[in-house]
Parts: sequence; C-alpha cells; structure tokens
Amino acid sequence: IENTGLQVFRDPPARYRGMPFWAWNTKLDPNQLEQQIRIFKEMGMGGFYLHTRVGLDTKYLGPEFMDCIKQCAGIAAREEMRCGLYDEDRWPSGYGGGYVTKNLQYRCRSLLFTPFRQGTREYPPPVYDSRAAFNPQGNGSFVAAYQVMLGKDGTLEHYTRCEEDTPPKKGYVSWYAYLETAPDSPWFNNQAYVDTMNKEAVGCFIKTAYERYYEHTGDLFGTTIPSIFTDEPQFATKGCLGDAHSAQEVMVPFTGDFAKTYRETYGEDLLDHLPELFWELPKGRVSVYRYWYHDHASGRFAAAFSGQVGAWCDAHGICLAGHMMEEPTLQSQTRALGEVMHSLRGFSLPGIDMLCDAREYTTAKQAQSICHQYGKAGMVSELYGVTNWDFDFRRHKLQGDWQAALGVTERVHHLSWMSMNGEAKRDYPASIGFQSPWHGRYSLIENHFARVNTVMKRGKPVVRVGVIHPVESYWISYGPSRQTSLKRQELEEEFLQVTRWLLFNTMDFHYISESLIPELWKDGRLGEMDYDVVVIPGCLTLRRTTYDMLRELKGIGKKVLFMGNVPKLMDARESGEIEGFAKECARIPFSQSALMDELEPFRLIDIRYHGEKHLKKPNHKKNWDGERAQKYVCQLRRDGDVRWIFIANGKALLNPDLVSPDHLEIRLAGQWNLEQYDTLTGTVSPVQREIRSGNTLSLIQ
Repeated sequence: IENTGLQVFRDPPARYRGMPFWAWNTKLDPNQLEQQIRIFKEMGMGGFYLHTRVGLDTKYLGPEFMDCIKQCAGIAAREEMRCGLYDEDRWPSGYGGGYVTKNLQYRCRSLLFTPFRQGTREYPPPVYDSRAAFNPQGNGSFVAAYQVMLGKDGTLEHYTRCEEDTPPKKGYVSWYAYLETAPDSPWFNNQAYVDTMNKEAVGCFIKTAYERYYEHTGDLFGTTIPSIFTDEPQFATKGCLGDAHSAQEVMVPFTGDFAKTYRETYGEDLLDHLPELFWELPKGRVSVYRYWYHDHASGRFAAAFSGQVGAWCDAHGICLAGHMMEEPTLQSQTRALGEVMHSLRGFSLPGIDMLCDAREYTTAKQAQSICHQYGKAGMVSELYGVTNWDFDFRRHKLQGDWQAALGVTERVHHLSWMSMNGEAKRDYPASIGFQSPWHGRYSLIENHFARVNTVMKRGKPVVRVGVIHPVESYWISYGPSRQTSLKRQELEEEFLQVTRWLLFNTMDFHYISESLIPELWKDGRLGEMDYDVVVIPGCLTLRRTTYDMLRELKGIGKKVLFMGNVPKLMDARESGEIEGFAKECARIPFSQSALMDELEPFRLIDIRYHGEKHLKKPNHKKNWDGERAQKYVCQLRRDGDVRWIFIANGKALLNPDLVSPDHLEIRLAGQWNLEQYDTLTGTVSPVQREIRSGNTLSLIQ
C-alpha cells in the first residue's frame, strides 16, 4: 500500500472499527452517557448503536429520550466516533414502540384456513412472543369457503369455492378462510406487530421513528450518524398442515388487498384456488397458484418494508443497516420472509445475525452475494450474542475472522449493557463493556479487525462462480409435512452441501436470486459481478428470466453447469425447454468430487496440508499430507494490480483448550510477490514463495 495506506493500516480510524449495540436498559441519565462512550473508545470501538432493550425506563421517542440521542451524537462527533441509530423499541422492527399499531388497520394480518366455521369452537388465550406470529382468536373477517375432497393418498382430488353457510356435499369437507388481526401483546407494549406487507403501515412506521430521528439529528446524517439499524423485520409465519387428512388449522401471511394485487400481478384469483396452498395435487403435479402465492408474499414484503425504508434512507443520506429474520435455511426464510435476498436488496449495509457462535454459512453468503452484486457500502454482522460470560478473546477473534472472510465489514457487538439493574441483568450475556473485567484490553481484538477492514474494503471482490439459489424450488414443495418433508429435506441438505463444498474447497461463489435477475442482468454481467460459470444445484423449477440469462451466458462462452436433476418446470409449469438446453451444457451428479473436478479450471486459490499431520484417536490414525484442508474460508479482492487475500479458519475448534498448528501449502493462480500484513501488530513483512507451472506457492504455518 502507499504510505498513507500503511499508516491507516497501523492505526485505523473510527470508520473501520466496530460499533456495539449499546443497550439502553434503564432510566437514562445524561451524566452517564459521556463516561460510557469514552469507555467504548478505550476499548477500540469506532462508535456505538443506540439500542433500546428490556428495562428502558425513559419514554421511547419522548422528549427526554430524544435529548439523550442528540447528546450522544454530539459526544460522538467531538470524539471522532460514529453514532448509529436503532429504529425500534427492542425488536422486531416495524411497530414503532406500539405507536404505529394503535391503528388496528396497521396490525399484522394472517389468513386462517380452518375446518371449523367461525363460532363453532373456542380458542385459548393469545400466546405472547417477540415475533410476528400469533395464534388464532376466531374473530377474523370471512374471506372464502370451500368444499374439499381428498384422495386416499391425501392429494387434492377436487375442490370448489362456496358460501360460508353452504352445507358440504357427500364425500367433501368444508374449509373456511378468515382474515385475522394480531391481538394485543405485552411484548409490543400492549399493541401488536405491524403489517409488513402494507406500504401505508410501514410508511407510518417511517414517520413515527425515522422522521423523528431526522427531526432531531438530521444535520449529522451521513457523517457522525452513518446508519440506522433495522432488526428482524418479518411477516406472520407461514404454516403448513402436518398431515393432509388432519383437521388442523393453518395460518399464512396475508393482508387486506393481497388477493387484489395477486390478481393484478398474475391474472388469476388466488381465492378461487386457495386449497392448493395447503394440499398436494394428484400425480405429482405442481401448483402454480402456490408458487405465485409465495412469490407475491415475498415481493409484497420486500417492497413494503426494506424497499420503502431503504429508499427513505437513501433520500436522507443515511445507510440502512441490519438483518432479516430467520435467514439460514430454505424452510426458515420461506416461513418468515419468502426469500431473504429479495429483501436484503433494499439495504445499504445488508447484514446477518450470528448468535450462539453458530456457523451459518448460508446466511453469510446470501448477504455477501447481495452486497457484492449491488456494490453495497459494506456488510453488517450482529455477532457474539448469546455466547455467555466465558467466551474468550480467541473465540471473539475466530467468530469475527470467518465472518470477515465471508464479507463482514461492519461489526455490531451483541451486547454492551448500560446497566445491570433489575431485569436488565437477565438479558443475553455477555456484556461487552465495562461490566467485563477484560474490557480494558479489548482493543487487541478491535485493532485486529479494524486492520482487516482497511484492506478488505479496498478494491473489488474476485468471484468467478455463481450459484442459482434454490428457494423457489422449496416454495413449490411447501405442502403437508407428512407428504412433502422428505422432498423438502433433500432440497435443504443439497443447499447446505453445495455451500460447504464450495466454501471449504476455497472455491468462492455468490448465490444468485432469481427474483433479482431481471434488474441485475445486463451485457453479460450480473450487477457488479462477472461470473465465468453458473451452477444450477438440483433445482426443481427455474424462472423464464433465469433460463434466458443462462442461454445468454452460454452464448458468450461462459459455462453453465447443471448439478443433479435438471429442472422440469419453468415458472412452476411443465416445460421441456430447460432439459433440452441442459443437453448443450455440462451436467454432473450431485457430488462434491464431480463439482470440484468441473470447477478446477476456475480455481484462484488452493489450501492443502503440507507434511505429516496426524490425529490419534482410539483405533484411528490418519495422515492428511497433500489433502485439501477443508477448514479455511477466504476472500480475494482486486485492487488495481494488487490482490488482497484474507484467509480464516471457518470451523469451530474441536477443543478450544488444545490448538495445534497447521502446516499448509497455499497455491495462487498467477505469478505474484507476497507480503504478509500482520493484523495483530500492524507490521508488514515479505513472504517466501516459489513459482511453479505459472502458479505461486508458499508454505506457511
């Protein structure tokens, strides 16, 4: 790096440093604020997010609260730190501390699909939780009724729409659909969660929280106040039948004009075909109405919440940071979001939430893919949450390292308590702040990650492989669990497998959201990225727009690789076009070795064990010499003629008290001189290497 860059690497300023959640969990005392902010600075932090938590005893968004917000922003400006805002009273974001959902029209809605006509059964009292989901109360408005006939195998043999009071014909069972509204909940300050599919409701949330912050601190937006954090927005959980023949109730997310906008989008009336959301069709046929429902729910949610909030932030010179709810699996995002990547598009700083020292590689890769494809300013992680008081510095570094390798540039530590008084002490430990005796030495960790950021924010990512995200294939399989769980489990396992195979064979990749291809694909590039190969990992259906992109890729000399079964459906309808096209492309079984063999020409980095390495167990001894390490993850960036590589251990330690070194051979495509930037000391040193067959090799420990 040039001399100024070296100085920044050695002593990074605040913009490269972490910003913990500062838990406002007591009565706010203006005299305490500056003292705790100075402690953050001594810990090496670059700032803080003002995060309300359980225990706050000052009126949320009231005059005293806003005075403290403004005071903290002023202190941060004076200390050359950053002050991040948080858009909600606790979480999930959207209900504005209850001010928004005092209007019943703005409350979360669900469609109750039930074999019980309203008034014919009693419902238990509400179950309270910090989620959008709520249990039925039996007081919803009538939407539609159906007479349903099932085959012996539980498939939907026949159904008709009818009036609510129509008696069932012989061999049919009556089912009813009611639109229910979330009841009062103590978690939501005796109000309810917001209808995140309703643009007007989310607009009220923006006016309640975002406009309030702008009114008091807008002069610091984009400078001292770089971002505002939104936390776990979601829609009401999508349920499914346990068994096709069971007389159980199911709730799915809905809103007042959902059927209207569905008809405008797809030209069909969803309510004429509603039973197809819940039962499988005979002879393995797929319901396009089910597929459209999931697509529309995902699109309505993304447009109303992150799309609208992100646009407001862009217009006011501030970054929307944060993460969604339940991102890691196909099932979890189908139930809570529809598709996570569609929603992350609206963020300036798309992010993840990594609790319990988990290794959610899919969660990170989804966010990183959006970040890189759209050229976003960075990627956020809410990390270290629920790790307990004994979580030491080594594990702070390990958890942060693998996430940095997978794109995280903005660290939001969960959590630093303002107080341990009363209920506040019951919050998720540990407190990364003055209550922990090691807080005075925490700058060791923050200096390391700040130095990593000084180089990993430079240049552009180098990624040659794209992978079609398979969530839409999961949507069409989201039927009764007894009938569809094995199919869904297979899709889930393949999703995890392809992620791990690529990551731990150091073949970096991005996921490609089918819903975003139309706006990203242009002139052979997907947004900011130029992929040399695109993998279709056992999908059941593809969009027409995806198919068109793949054909264009093939036409310009890029590789299209079908892995496992070739999709037989186009937009969830039978089509032979994809199978015909696949005959012109590379096809492999769904196996790790076949995938790596096919992608080897695109390899940029390889990490293998060098020399003898033994693991002794009872009746077991193995030498890994020459094998790919399959524990490291990395990120490669192009910075003019320079390349930056950050390599990290991506797996948890088998024994955190016994760590042995790895002797490795690192092979890089091309001929390079190597330097090591030591992020713990801030020093730079040359690295020995040799050139072999046009590649650069280095042996390191």
